[in-house]
Amino acid sequence: MSVKSEFYDAGAADTAADGDMLILVDQSDNEVGHMSKSSAHDGRGTLHRAFSILIFNARGELLLQQRAASKRLWPLYWSNSCCSHPRRSETMAAATRRRLHEELAIACELTFLYKFQYSAPFAAMGSENELCSVFIGMSASEPSVDRTEINDWRWIAPEALLEEIAVDGAEKFTPWFMIEWSRIWHDHRSAVRALVP
Repeated sequence: MSVKSEFYDAGAADTAADGDMLILVDQSDNEVGHMSKSSAHDGRGTLHRAFSILIFNARGELLLQQRAASKRLWPLYWSNSCCSHPRRSETMAAATRRRLHEELAIACELTFLYKFQYSAPFAAMGSENELCSVFIGMSASEPSVDRTEINDWRWIAPEALLEEIAVDGAEKFTPWFMIEWSRIWHDHRSAVRALVP
C-alpha cells in the first residue's frame, strides 16, 4: 500500500474542531472511542492508533530526529524520522502527510510495511500504548524542522545505526524506534533497499 504525499493542503487537513483527540482502538485496530492526547498517555496509557515514518535518502541513510526537550515522554531521545497519531475523523493518509509537512517540511510517497502493538512507560510521566502503523519513504530533500517538536536531526547509515543501538540502546533511542528498526532490518530490508534509485 502506498500513500501519496506530494500535495499537502493545511486548510483541508486541519481538524480544528477535534483538536488532538486521538482514536482509541482495540487490538484488531477497530475504532472504539476517542480521548485527548494528554489523557491517552496518562498512567499505563490507553491503546490508540499511531504511526511511525522512516525516511531514507538516495544514499540509503535514515533520517533520525532528536525529540524536543519539552516532550513529556522521552525528551531528547533519538527516534525515527516522524511519528504521531491520526486525529479523530482523520485518515492515516492525511495524518502522515500532515505530520511530515509540519515536522520536516517533506513530501514523499510512503509505503506501508506493518502494524505492531507496544506499550512502554516513561518513569512517572506517563506511557505509550499504541497500535502503530510503520511506513517508509525516500526523499531527496533536506528537512526544515519544527523546533518545537525536534531538537536536532541527522542522516545515518544503517550499519552505523546498528552499532549505536548496540552500545547505547535504551539510554539514547526511543523504545518504539528500537522495536521498529529491529524488525525492519531483519524482515523488511529488501523494501528499504528498493527505495534507493
